[in-house]
Amino acid sequence: MSECKCKQLEAQVDYNLLDKIIDEEYGGDKENLIMILQAIQKEYNYLPKDALVYLAEKLSLPISHIYEVVTFYASFSLKPRGKHIIQICTGTACHLKGSDKVVKELCSRLKVEPGETTEDGLFTIETVNCVGACALAMVSVVDGKYHPSTNQSEMNKIIEELSQGE
Repeated sequence: MSECKCKQLEAQVDYNLLDKIIDEEYGGDKENLIMILQAIQKEYNYLPKDALVYLAEKLSLPISHIYEVVTFYASFSLKPRGKHIIQICTGTACHLKGSDKVVKELCSRLKVEPGETTEDGLFTIETVNCVGACALAMVSVVDGKYHPSTNQSEMNKIIEELSQGE
């Protein structure tokens, strides 16, 4: 049995960076909790446990409150994610345009399941219920950029381009 690859993706927390985000960018104000969490996730591509514990201490909040917020919002991730986040819309309009087939073929190609990260840490595949762009179905969102009318051929091009950039 091989060791879990996710451990290799876990980030080393930079407490100076956290201080900059918490104190300098958001004034150490607990009212800015969601924005602070978003900034931390932007830096690490997920929310490392050590960063959350440190944040709770800095803002004098119970760690349970931090976790309540993090687990409430689907946009936050507690698991290490890949360098490139590929989100495939599986809402009704996208489903009717074949999103399920695109997800299945993409996951097969990258040897992961939805919600997982490739062994090399390059890609995380996520399915989302709706990205609010039904007129552009089938939609994928790659590293925050919307790709309208995505089909398997288009997704293959995106994967190739991102892979070559490494």
